[in-house]
Amino acid sequence: MEIFHMKPLNYSLTIVIIIFFVSFPCFLCSLQFNATVTTSASLPLLPPLPLIPSLLNFLDQRLAEIYPIIQTFKNSITADPLNITGTWVGSDICNYKGFFCSNPPDNESATTISSIDFNGFQLAAPSLDGFIDQLPDVALFHANSNKFSGTITDNLAKLPYLYELDISNNDISGSFPIPILDMKDLSFLDLRFNSFSGLIPPEIFMKDLQVIFLNNNNFMQPIPENIGSTPALYITLASNKLTGPIPRSIGNASSTLKEILLFNNLLVGCIPYEVGFLKNAIVFDASNNQLTGPLPCSLGCLKKMEQLNLANNQLYGEVPEVLCALKNLENLSLSNNYFTKVGPTCENLIQGGVLDLRGNCISGFADQRTEEECSTFFSQPITCPYSSSLKLIPCSTSGSARSPSTNSVKASGVTKTSWVTYQATDLRHRL
Repeated sequence: MEIFHMKPLNYSLTIVIIIFFVSFPCFLCSLQFNATVTTSASLPLLPPLPLIPSLLNFLDQRLAEIYPIIQTFKNSITADPLNITGTWVGSDICNYKGFFCSNPPDNESATTISSIDFNGFQLAAPSLDGFIDQLPDVALFHANSNKFSGTITDNLAKLPYLYELDISNNDISGSFPIPILDMKDLSFLDLRFNSFSGLIPPEIFMKDLQVIFLNNNNFMQPIPENIGSTPALYITLASNKLTGPIPRSIGNASSTLKEILLFNNLLVGCIPYEVGFLKNAIVFDASNNQLTGPLPCSLGCLKKMEQLNLANNQLYGEVPEVLCALKNLENLSLSNNYFTKVGPTCENLIQGGVLDLRGNCISGFADQRTEEECSTFFSQPITCPYSSSLKLIPCSTSGSARSPSTNSVKASGVTKTSWVTYQATDLRHRL
């Protein structure tokens, strides 16, 4: 049986076809070479965009759209000592290390990347731009302890669901990332241990943030006057270059603020009477500044206070007995100031190891400054504004006296790391 029947080709036509197929590849090579020369001469070389292999099957179209974004970011990574990106292969993006999937708010039947957790991965990349801002459904982005650098893109404000942003302990620089102020749902902001500089915008204290961690950067200028407008529970502004006084408005945060760290800055002036309004505060640390003046008796209203640290300033006068009577104090550090007098309640705290008054000017006490140091300090008159408020106690102190059993340090298991804000001063601590 004859399956295929073909007529013989014309001989001349056969020769033409053979010549065409032999010479056509060379013609293409010539075109490709000329195009390459022309392109390279007129346009800069760009890294190729990763393509989605036609054989990959994605669980959801949203994951297919994110795939090239992840692969582009992967190609930009310059260091990966833990081989994290070795798992970023194939279509199962939800099992990539550091990526987590769930259903987006706008479509409960869809699957997308909703959370990124790169904490401790030690990845290095010149920028996060083009990555984080291209993940439209991400709600949490945590990248503590990596080596990401660059600045923060303006497109960050376009992420509709992002409510936790942690880029702490990296090499990110520039001024405070203003796009953050336009993020409606952000409640957790952690920029600590980077190289941000300039001023802290007042608008940050108008946002509905529960956590504001800005410590260990290079922020300068005074603390914004509206800090008391914040609804935040935890604030760390420590270890920057902040100047000026502690704003009096801080007392307006009395209903929410639990912990605030202001230490290791360049703060000056007297401690405002309004600090005593922080009725829910358990940590207040303004040590290692240039604060001066007597302690306001309003501090005796800090009935929940556990850690009060004002060491290494230029405070003077008598330590208020009403302060030493606070029931919950576990540490009251007033060392390296210029205090001259304490009462019996405070003496009990010294004996119990709760109150530290070393390096002051208290006659008859051990480990005090020299007479020369003290006299030199007091030879320069210092006055505080609103001095009439220093003796005011804006609360009832009945029932606030400490019992003898609370005059000593609590169990040794209680350390500074027991408080949220002090944990934030550990550069590798993830919160």
